[in-house]
Amino acid sequence: MLDPWTADAFDYDKLVKQFGIKNFQDELVKIKNPNRLMRRRVIFGHRDFNNISDLINTNKQFAVVTGMMPSGQIHIGHKMVVDQLIWYQNNGGKLSLPIADLEAYAARGISFEKGKQLAVNEYLTNYIALGLDVEKDVNIYLQSQNKILSDLSFRASMKANFSELKAIYGFTPSTNLAHVNAPLSQVADILIPQLEEYGGPINTVVPVGIDQDPHLRLTRDITSKLHEEFGFLTPSSTYHRFITGLTGGKMSSSKPKTAIYLNDETKDAVKKLKSAKTGGRESLQEQKQLGGKPDECVIFELLVYHLIEDDEKLREIKEECLSGTLLCGDCKNRTCQLLEDFLDDLHEKQIESREIAQTIFD
Repeated sequence: MLDPWTADAFDYDKLVKQFGIKNFQDELVKIKNPNRLMRRRVIFGHRDFNNISDLINTNKQFAVVTGMMPSGQIHIGHKMVVDQLIWYQNNGGKLSLPIADLEAYAARGISFEKGKQLAVNEYLTNYIALGLDVEKDVNIYLQSQNKILSDLSFRASMKANFSELKAIYGFTPSTNLAHVNAPLSQVADILIPQLEEYGGPINTVVPVGIDQDPHLRLTRDITSKLHEEFGFLTPSSTYHRFITGLTGGKMSSSKPKTAIYLNDETKDAVKKLKSAKTGGRESLQEQKQLGGKPDECVIFELLVYHLIEDDEKLREIKEECLSGTLLCGDCKNRTCQLLEDFLDDLHEKQIESREIAQTIFD
């Protein structure tokens, strides 16, 4: 069973088989100019993405939904979602970005006021600084303040029962009802772009981490039950791997030693990275003889996900590591410089982007 709120370790191959997720590589060859994360297999699975790739290839519009739960600081792992949104936006995607403050309240006890502050100062500020154009046909809203969402969530609740929610989420009789209701708000978030007042029905894709698949399975089931009334189309989804934390395991906003926060001072972020886990051997001699293990290296993974755009350059680094000609210290120093350049540039952009973010809910 997948838990969208606490899961932090994943056997991706097992989950693909268990929940019927399709291999994304089968779709990759159909896509013109695929996103970097697609090419590098960070995005590894999908449901019905062929519906979206057909629209991309024929320059037709579709909707993209991804929520942000304002419960803590945004870290560099979250950047992969923004990179996907920018790519979709440049390829005909109409974005819908719900702020899941209801879920944050139910699952984490975050007040609505605090949730709004985090959404503006952490998430939206950094989304804009990373390059997302929030003025280009983007629907951004707070769950707690959206009457259309509450109405649609109520409609969705009529098509679900506690037995189904228990089977998907593992709810027990002691689970508070706000927590039970949160997934139904997520269903409504995903379906909002398909309402007539938003130009729907329309094909929709939801790019998420594998831990969010329970929400997609629930939504797809309820969508079929609402089709006759609303004409809703079954939403598609893609699934990306999580970036490894600096100490191993999943990078987490609640574990500072594992994460590089986008609001970290550059010097502090570089200091964290210098102590990060590598794929090096036990000795320098063994490293030169056997080469490194880039597929087990946090430093190399950071290059794959975020810091190097050129695939050929990335391939060269990997080959140098495997051959033992590129040692961990040199690779780490290079990566620290790339991270420094990235954060310095981002921090400059945050100044203006914060001003834009603060006007969104005015």
